[in-house]
Amino acid sequence: MDKIQDYVKLVESSLEEQNFDLQPVELYQPMAYILSLGGKRLRPALSLAACELFGGKAEHALMPALGIEVFHNFSLVHDDIMDEADLRRGQATVHKKWNRDIAILSGDAMLVKAYQYIAQVDAQILPSVLACFSQTALEICEGQQRDMNFESRPEVSEAEYLEMIREKTAVLLGAALKIGALCGGASEASADSLYHFGINAGLAFQIQDDLLDAFGDPKKVGKKAGGDILQDKKTLLRIYSRELDSKACDTLMETSFINEESKVEAWCELITLSGAKAKAEAKRDHFLKEALDSLEAAHGENQALKVELGQFATWLSQRDR
Repeated sequence: MDKIQDYVKLVESSLEEQNFDLQPVELYQPMAYILSLGGKRLRPALSLAACELFGGKAEHALMPALGIEVFHNFSLVHDDIMDEADLRRGQATVHKKWNRDIAILSGDAMLVKAYQYIAQVDAQILPSVLACFSQTALEICEGQQRDMNFESRPEVSEAEYLEMIREKTAVLLGAALKIGALCGGASEASADSLYHFGINAGLAFQIQDDLLDAFGDPKKVGKKAGGDILQDKKTLLRIYSRELDSKACDTLMETSFINEESKVEAWCELITLSGAKAKAEAKRDHFLKEALDSLEAAHGENQALKVELGQFATWLSQRDR
């Protein structure tokens, strides 16, 4: 995936060139800070890839791609406030480094900045780009609210969970690709196909993330196994476990474990023996196939880049970290 890595480097260098040395410093320093903490920069890189897939130059999608990344980091600032998180990428979160009020206001300003970047496209495609981005921003808020609602509910359905992760995770991936495609001159139909490629790849990504949380190697994943289990999150693994063996699931829910490790071990055993793990893997693979079918339907002219995007989606759904 050499080309995508080149796009990542272009996004990184372009972010470093942006001027956040403005007044009042309490508003702008947190923006520069959260953006300096790193990240994979994959969403904006995919915007550039989508642009070149249809014969455009990456630079034509660079400003809206930066808008996608600024928006993503805005959402992280506000998520950290809601989660009362102390750390982000190993460093103090914005509300911890400054305070809650500064984090809220600086995050709000990042949303405005994101729109300023997004709007720097050809006038002919501006309505379509803004419509896509605005709908995406709203759906991400809806997904966050659904996720918070799930915390107080005993159970959620498969359909509810998939809709939540579509909104929280997949739609921004889809929007990044669609906006990049429009910048590259793609037709609405082809841009929509690439959007659905991103949606399905994002769903496969999140299901793999759930699997890695329970079964991944902590040394590779970078965190202790079973975090979702310990927080009693209603992931697809939990939903399928109840569907396939509700009695055993109820028993574990009522069990007082001697330590966290025994709880994680017991749930992982149930998830495996009930068939929930295999069913989640099959659902992940289904979304990957849907993604690759949508990519093929996009009719981009750069075949080498199309192959690389397919490889990227496959990596997302099969990664081990």
